[in-house]
Amino acid sequence: MDPIDEAILRELTADARLPYRELGARVGLSANAAAARVRRMLDDGRIGGFTVRATAGAGPARAGLEVFVDVRLAADADSETFRRATVARPEVLDAVHVTGGYDYLVHAVVPDAAGLDRLVRTMKRDDGAVQTLSRVALRNPGS
Repeated sequence: MDPIDEAILRELTADARLPYRELGARVGLSANAAAARVRRMLDDGRIGGFTVRATAGAGPARAGLEVFVDVRLAADADSETFRRATVARPEVLDAVHVTGGYDYLVHAVVPDAAGLDRLVRTMKRDDGAVQTLSRVALRNPGS
């Protein structure tokens, strides 16, 4: 796989509905050349298909702030209960159990700073979080 194929995969991972004209412009190819590469990667199995992932109104394409929240749980908090409760919230895209100084990395899209504050307060009040560190994404790879 060459760097152009890798760039095509990155672009399609960010937006699988990207028109070939736009895809080609982003990776330095014509629309026809980009389409041919995508077809080749589909034929040889490097692209297994395209899927839709419903997120109950939330998702990277939704307007708002994309945020990442490191979460440290209370010593008596149940890790799996925290994860289930957190990913059930419509603004949360994922909650990943991680190593290091925190227990979880929560990825979410919130409408604004007040939405982030509500999410963090809810995790602390209801889910056993005792410490958080929030970060706001400045831009996505596809932006």
